[in-house]
Amino acid sequence: MNEMIISFAGGKKVNAEYRGFTISTDQSPRNGGEGSAPEPFSLFLASIGTCAGVYVYSFCQERNLPTDNVRIVQTHHRKEEGTGIGKISIDIEVPEDFPEKYRETLVKVANLCAVKKHIQNPPVFEVATRVTTG
Repeated sequence: MNEMIISFAGGKKVNAEYRGFTISTDQSPRNGGEGSAPEPFSLFLASIGTCAGVYVYSFCQERNLPTDNVRIVQTHHRKEEGTGIGKISIDIEVPEDFPEKYRETLVKVANLCAVKKHIQNPPVFEVATRVTTG
């Protein structure tokens, strides 16, 4: 079991302490914050693209393929009805001289992303209050 400790840092700032890192969030001024850090939902979206990026980068590194001109463009499409995101598109942009034989494989390795897999097969969420002493 891994624990992440969430704490309040004043205003609309909420931090997460995890594995020796502090992950800071804030709300935009439009939502009552100072805009001093990404909003939690932005971090959620970024975790999808950066996770895919780790797999793409590792694949290229293992084959000594240059990554200078490789980038991932993630686009969020709103649901046609209701609110929220209905589709996330991930495009892996490669230069013309990137080997053709690896282009489809990049898609396959990007699809190995653990964040994406957890979204597609979501965990059970339990939220409760717990009284602490002292």
